[in-house]
Amino acid sequence: MADHHLAQLNIARLRSPIDSPELADFVAQLPEINGLADRSPGFVWRLQDDSGDATALRPFAPDVIVNLTVWQSVESLRGFVYRSAHLEPMRRRREWFVPLDGPHLVLWWIPADALPTITEAAERLALLHRDGPSAAAFTLREPHPAPGALAG
Repeated sequence: MADHHLAQLNIARLRSPIDSPELADFVAQLPEINGLADRSPGFVWRLQDDSGDATALRPFAPDVIVNLTVWQSVESLRGFVYRSAHLEPMRRRREWFVPLDGPHLVLWWIPADALPTITEAAERLALLHRDGPSAAAFTLREPHPAPGALAG
């Protein structure tokens, strides 16, 4: 069993209120995409409220939604993001979300027996924004190996 898991945060600024007709197609896809994540190889955990998603949680701003998940590896997250039905809604993101000035996604390693907090995730996103990719806060484009793992 791995000593570390990969935490992932991504944020998105909504173009319209979450209950607006402009976002209805996005909202309608959430149960399917969240279920797909839950069943994906390497999936560990995702932040959710009683409704089964995290769209009501707005720790960054009233118009910014969050997605906080944990995966066994960078490869398992990549598989879900780029090689599953998740890819189609991701391609449509500009219909629903406003581009951000800084990074919208950050990855970092956590002990396998821990779960990330929103506060920790916000700190990692700020670190990535301030210092760029590092072992403490990185991206899928510039991943870092888990602590103790040999760089390959």
